[in-house]
Amino acid sequence: MSGGVDSSMAATALKNRGYDTSGVFLNLGQVNYTEALKSAKKVAEKIGISLKIVNLRKKFKKEIIAYFLREYKEGGTPNPCVQCNKDIKFGLLLKLAEKLKFDYLATGHYIRRKPSFLQDGHQGKSFRKEGFRLLQAKDKSKDQSYFLYNLTQKQLGKLLFPLGDYFKKEIKKMADELRLPHLKKESQDICFLNCEHNEYLKKHLKFKKGKITTADGKIIGEHNGLPLYTIGQRHGFSKGGRVPYYVVAKNIKKNLLIVASKADEEKFYKKEIKIKKVNWISGYAPDIKETYKARIRYRQSLQNCRIKNNKVIFLRPQRAVTPGQSLVIYDGQTLLGGGIIVV
Repeated sequence: MSGGVDSSMAATALKNRGYDTSGVFLNLGQVNYTEALKSAKKVAEKIGISLKIVNLRKKFKKEIIAYFLREYKEGGTPNPCVQCNKDIKFGLLLKLAEKLKFDYLATGHYIRRKPSFLQDGHQGKSFRKEGFRLLQAKDKSKDQSYFLYNLTQKQLGKLLFPLGDYFKKEIKKMADELRLPHLKKESQDICFLNCEHNEYLKKHLKFKKGKITTADGKIIGEHNGLPLYTIGQRHGFSKGGRVPYYVVAKNIKKNLLIVASKADEEKFYKKEIKIKKVNWISGYAPDIKETYKARIRYRQSLQNCRIKNNKVIFLRPQRAVTPGQSLVIYDGQTLLGGGIIVV
């Protein structure tokens, strides 16, 4: 329970369905820690459940914040929410729930878990095995499946997602009707940032200035440190004062930031993308003969693709393919899995 409306309503829904429910508040060193804990305590008291406070601040700093900074230092663009879900919320917290003899761990994520039969289509086998599928949330604008592709069948047997079949506006309305004392402000994307994104990086990383070049090697300026730039972003320099440049690549060894005009940027689009640390939720790789849908960043519209080993082949070239981000794959509404982009 974070103190926000989603986890507050998830706890309320489970309590109303007859579950013996207890809340857990994670101390991760989040910026709004004091306010969030106060709200979580009030909600727990309002609905009549206990609240356990678990201090994972050191673990979070060691595993998530360190990963965040390390990935930028090495030239990638990390996704700390994906890593936190994997290592903290559905890693350490799920182990704690099992240790305390709870049957399930529930969260306020917008995603649906459904009992299903699984089969290994990739190998052409016809057996069927009981398991679970993860489906996109009913409210597509709030769907959080992109951040949960690392879940396994073993974990899914112990998880509940009470909000997946609701629209966010319905959840807010019910919370208001129940007068739940939840936080009114939506949580920020990266909970530990206590200042603007690039300012945070400047405080924790040492930067080395370098040259900015066009795709054909022409030097047009100087960058302030490669971690401060993201593939696809519009850069401040412009060609002849009129044509804008976009970041298309980083050369870590030579400390070069490579940019291109909009017309030249298409040369850097990619159809084939390698991924690492791949997880298939069913436990089986997808059929290499089938066409699926995928996205290379959160909220990107789904794109047609095929899967071959750890390579995703898109039917149309993709813009701003960014190392370190997650590539997530679907079959209709079903989340199949995903991995980390390697370029």
